[in-house]
Amino acid sequence: MIPLVDLQAAHAEVAEEVDAGFKRVLATTGFVGGPEVAAFEREFAEFSGAAHVVGVANGTDAVELALRAAGVGPGDEVVVPANTFVGTAEPVARIGARVVLADIDPATYLVDVDKMLAAVTPRTKAVVPVHLYGQMADAAKLRSLLPEEVKVVEDAAQAQGALRHGRAAGADGIAATSFYPGKNLGAYGDAGAVLTPDQDQAITVRTLGSHGGLQKYVHDLVGVNSRLDALQAVVLRAKLARLGTWNRQRREAAARYHELLAGVDVVLPATLEGNEHVWHLYVVRIPGGPSRRDAVLAKLHEAGVGAGIHYPYPLHLTPAFADEKYPAGSFPLAERAAGEILSLPLYPQITVDQQEQTAAALKVALSS
Repeated sequence: MIPLVDLQAAHAEVAEEVDAGFKRVLATTGFVGGPEVAAFEREFAEFSGAAHVVGVANGTDAVELALRAAGVGPGDEVVVPANTFVGTAEPVARIGARVVLADIDPATYLVDVDKMLAAVTPRTKAVVPVHLYGQMADAAKLRSLLPEEVKVVEDAAQAQGALRHGRAAGADGIAATSFYPGKNLGAYGDAGAVLTPDQDQAITVRTLGSHGGLQKYVHDLVGVNSRLDALQAVVLRAKLARLGTWNRQRREAAARYHELLAGVDVVLPATLEGNEHVWHLYVVRIPGGPSRRDAVLAKLHEAGVGAGIHYPYPLHLTPAFADEKYPAGSFPLAERAAGEILSLPLYPQITVDQQEQTAAALKVALSS
């Protein structure tokens, strides 16, 4: 079986370092916050070019806390891409704001910036460009064209190490990320962070995530409990030291897929000009609609290839975010992509043989 992502291979590279770090934490019983978390925040800030990093419990919380720090509240509108994981939209609803959707660019599957701008109304408080599959949406263009009162909150859960014109998410504006185990930088459970160049925003995020106060029993705001655990920080520090190498290996694997699949009846992934891609996912497109794509996926599974779909339904076609203003057909590009996209196995430790087997199985499945 060729897995979609091989977490065991990644663990094997860091196992000794993680074991030593766990022993440090266990010896001091400093399980929440503490020096391991502070060290990771500092190291990830340096890696990302962000002035401030605040560790939180998970990526969904990171989006919510970033939105709240940006001033989003009940009754506001927040524009998000139709093609994204539900964890981008849930925080908007949890705040009491309204989710507004925008369609995507059909080549990159990133949000179409012009359509995101067109969805802005006088009630819009923020937009959330999602850096999808390992490359960045054009957040800088959004910041340059939006009115000052509309904030850009980047969802960078799939783009740790990605660059746009040499700048990473969080370097020029507030961003949220997830360290879910399968991410390029993954913890051994749930974890996340908010990155920002603004010290006041960082203090607000840290305050909100610690029951609304930075001192015990002092609660200045109505906050939540969303803090990064020290054990997860140990894992993240060990993996962060290897992330540059791992992202390079992902790029090499993606280039190999480009070669192996040249001339095959699939649409290969495209990289937006100015981006340095880190290939969280390698997403091809199977022409012919969902029935053909699903048949190809089934045949890949039969052949022992762990392919997947990211994501099978645009947000407005999920029961949770169904909206009478957004019937089927409202976002045709996202809807068509959802019926044709297919994610192939890709991770730093994938072998040439595994990729060749995957490509061969895909060619057989397409011809069946």
